[in-house]
Amino acid sequence: MISLLLAVEGIAKLGAAIGAGLAAIGAGIGIGKIGGQAMDAMARQPEVMNKLFTNMIVAAALIEGVALFAAVIAFLCVG
Repeated sequence: MISLLLAVEGIAKLGAAIGAGLAAIGAGIGIGKIGGQAMDAMARQPEVMNKLFTNMIVAAALIEGVALFAAVIAFLCVG
């Protein structure tokens, strides 16, 4: 019985670690796409660089917020 409980707890921790890792990978991919596409847009139209930069920072902050929320939820599931 105790070994079963320990196995379930280990699987829960593994799931939380995988969930947090996927959240970090997703955030990295999202911010990378935002940065790359913003650089392309700035190269095409340098006159709107300030507006693009502001929008890029806001979008990156939103992605980071979602990733942090996902990581917190993953670790709370271990309970």
